[in-house]
Amino acid sequence: MDTDLIKRIANHPSYQELKAKRTSFGLWLTLAMMVVYYGFILLVAFNKPFLATRLGAGVTTFAIPIGFGVIVFTVLITAIYVRRANREYDDLAEQVSKAVLK
Repeated sequence: MDTDLIKRIANHPSYQELKAKRTSFGLWLTLAMMVVYYGFILLVAFNKPFLATRLGAGVTTFAIPIGFGVIVFTVLITAIYVRRANREYDDLAEQVSKAVLK
């Protein structure tokens, strides 16, 4: 790739904005995922009796819906990121592309 093109892209204000927004949002989503995942792991490690508590008269325990919730949360934050990327980040990337490749 052309070094001049790389410098023009890196110095473009829309690219700087894109990079800052994407990094900040990604860090928040990563933090949220780590809290949920490690919270579940800490429950498994330190509160097994709670997770082993049955829900009603059946064999399902609290661990099943909580574990399922972790999976659903992962899919949800992925969808949130994709939606934001499609609405906001793609527009910024297009602005950089148009300005730099003139």
